[in-house]
Amino acid sequence: MNSDSQPLNATTGIWGSLPPLQRGRRGVLALDCWLAASLPALAWGILVPASCWAAPAFPQVNAAVTAALNAHDVAGAVTVIATKDAIVHLDARGLADIASGEPMRPASLFWIASMTKPVTAVAVLLLQDEGRLDVTTPVETYLPEFAALRTPSGRPARITLTQLLTHTSGLGEAPDAAAIKAHTLADLVALYLAAPMEFEPGAKWKFCQAGINTAARVIEVVSGMSFDTFVRKRILVPLEMNDTTFYPGSGQGGRLVTVYSKNSATGVLEPASPRSDVGHLGDPPFGNMGLYSTGPDYARFCQMLLREGMVDGRPFLSPSAIKLLTTIQTGTLPSGFFQSTEYGSRGSDYGWGLGMCILRTPHGGVDGMLSAGSFGHGGGWGTQAWIDPVRGVAFVLMVQRSNFGNSDNSELRRTFQQAGLDALNGRLSADSAPLAKMGGKTAP
Repeated sequence: MNSDSQPLNATTGIWGSLPPLQRGRRGVLALDCWLAASLPALAWGILVPASCWAAPAFPQVNAAVTAALNAHDVAGAVTVIATKDAIVHLDARGLADIASGEPMRPASLFWIASMTKPVTAVAVLLLQDEGRLDVTTPVETYLPEFAALRTPSGRPARITLTQLLTHTSGLGEAPDAAAIKAHTLADLVALYLAAPMEFEPGAKWKFCQAGINTAARVIEVVSGMSFDTFVRKRILVPLEMNDTTFYPGSGQGGRLVTVYSKNSATGVLEPASPRSDVGHLGDPPFGNMGLYSTGPDYARFCQMLLREGMVDGRPFLSPSAIKLLTTIQTGTLPSGFFQSTEYGSRGSDYGWGLGMCILRTPHGGVDGMLSAGSFGHGGGWGTQAWIDPVRGVAFVLMVQRSNFGNSDNSELRRTFQQAGLDALNGRLSADSAPLAKMGGKTAP
C-alpha cells in the first residue's frame, strides 16, 4: 500500500489504541482516573497515572494535523498538550507505517534526536544538586585529558560544563567516518580532543554535538554508571517514562515509527533510511541524540519542568537547577536556528539555557503565539517540545520526517501550537484568571 492509495487522515481513537486488557478495564480505569483527579495533592505535582491519559482531543489541533497529513508532509503524528497537572489533549493521527497500514498510536515510539539534550542537561544538574559536580568548573576537573586542550589562540581551553551545554565551548566535532565506529562516549571524547577547537570558549554560539556528548561522559565518570543507566535510574524511572530508552528492545521494536522523506518531484512520502549508528546495543548512549520516546512519556518530562522541578509533591530538581535550564546563560550572543536572513535574522530573539533553547523575544511565525521565556527543543526528524511557563502549558509534537528542513520552523509546529492555544483560550474564556487556573506565572 502506498501513500497515494492509503488515506492519511485516519484517526486512531484513544481507547481503541489501548491493549485489549486495558480496553476491557475501561470502567476500572475511569474510576482510577477519577480518583487521581480528585486528589487534593494533584496541585502539589502528583503525576497522573499513564492509564489515565485518555485525554480529550482538541478538534482545532486535530484539524491542523489532518491538513499536514493530507498534504503528505507527514504520515502520522502524536500530539500532546499538558499543563502541570493534567494532559488536556492527546491524539494519535495518521499512520506509523504506510506500507502496512499500521495506525499511529499514543504508544508509538519515535527517535527524538536532539530532544535528548534537555534530558542530558537535567542529568548533569541532578549531580550538581548533590554537590558532586559544578557546571562552572573546568571540564578537566572530571576529564583530566582536557587539561592539554588548547584554543585557536594557543591558550588553555578550560571549557566548563555550562559552555558544553550551551553550545559556546568551541569544541571541535569528530569526523563522521571515525564517529560511526565509536562504541562508547569515551571513544567519542577522544575524537573531539583530537579535532582542533573552532573558537575561543564563550566567544560565540554554534550548535555543537561534541559538547553535549562530553557532558554525558562527565556524568559517567562522576556517577560511576554508564550514561544510559544513569538516565534510566535517575530520570526515566522516577518520572515513569517507561517507554523511553536509548536501545529499543524486542518488545518496543514493533512500535517504532517509520521515518519518511518527501519526494520533491512527486510530493509522495517515501521510506527513508533509519540511522545505522543510533539505538543499537554497541552504539554509544548519545547524550546529544540517543533517546527514543513516546508523546505521553516526553510530556511527563515537560510536566516536571512546568512544576519547576517537583514530582509527586517532592523536589526532583532544585530551584537553582531549574533556573539554569530555563533562563538564558549565553548573555547577548545571537543563537538558535533562525539566525540566517532566510528566517529574518532572528538570532538575537533567542538565548540558551543548559540544554534548552529559550525564546527571548516572540516574533511572527512558529513562536509568535508563545510568551517570552518559553523554552524547549526540537529533534532532527521533526519532533518538537516547547514549554510556555507564563501560560503554564507544554506542547509535544511527535513525527518522523527526515527531510523536513529546519523543523523548528515547520508549518505543522506553528499550526499545532496556535490551534492548541486557541483551544485552551476557548476553554478558559469565561475564567477571570486563566493563567492561575492553568498553573502559569507572570512573565519575567
